[in-house]
Amino acid sequence: MEKRVTFKGWLLPLVLLTPQLLITAVFFFYPAGQAVWQSLFIPDPFGLKSQFVGLGNFEFLLNDPYYRASFATTAVFSISVTLVSMGVALFLALLADRLIKGSGAYRTLLIWPYAVAPAVAGVLWMFMFNNRVGVVAWYLGVLGYDWNHVLNGREAMGLVVVASSWGRISYNFLFFLAGLQAIPKSVIEAAAIDGARFWTRFRTIVWPLLSPTTFFLMVVNIVYAFFETFGVIHTITAGGPQQSTTILVYKVYADGFVGQDLGSSAAQSVILLIVVGLLTVVQFRFVERRVHY
Repeated sequence: MEKRVTFKGWLLPLVLLTPQLLITAVFFFYPAGQAVWQSLFIPDPFGLKSQFVGLGNFEFLLNDPYYRASFATTAVFSISVTLVSMGVALFLALLADRLIKGSGAYRTLLIWPYAVAPAVAGVLWMFMFNNRVGVVAWYLGVLGYDWNHVLNGREAMGLVVVASSWGRISYNFLFFLAGLQAIPKSVIEAAAIDGARFWTRFRTIVWPLLSPTTFFLMVVNIVYAFFETFGVIHTITAGGPQQSTTILVYKVYADGFVGQDLGSSAAQSVILLIVVGLLTVVQFRFVERRVHY
């Protein structure tokens, strides 16, 4: 029989919920409401007054080719970061799950990059690939490849993808390793006795049992790529060259804080919130059907 916690009155549940409700209201609902309200106005250059334009900011954005291009950039960037970080993390988790000697030190070293802030990670990778003093860029020059992410958009995109994925691999590694260790060893051993090779066991047993973990990490990594990679892009490329690495969240900053177009920036934040919400709904509505619990 299932046991549930019950309260005799309403005061204690209200006291327990109030701190979280206040935090959510102050740091989410109030800023979101302010963004929606400001998206309906265009402030003057001096910020003394605002003109109501209704949905004019949204109409201007949807007709702006640079803003539409940032959607494609964001899609390429977020998909690349998700695939790279999850793929490498799963490979390392498979190795750590089979490792016997030195497993503790191996896992600790893999977790360390998660403690590095995105902006710091961006500075580290920027110095390594700097075309004047970067050690990686120097070795590439020795091999005959002239690396310059300041001028080459594809190289810039590849660099920010690698830098963003590097810090996220540790987070994904922890969850994949926990999922692998939760799989009963007897099932794997029975398949091995029946003659199934490693990749056959992985494809038919391990991967389906890891699907809940994979689905959770996919949702979390896409949200991470949309919002938390601002520091990496700002420190490495600042959205360049020629806006080739300007994702949606960075364009909100560039138009609002640099260009001082607060109305357009607020409208972009509203669109970004709607896009991420729709992506999450689609993932839970369609992708979760293939998850085996």
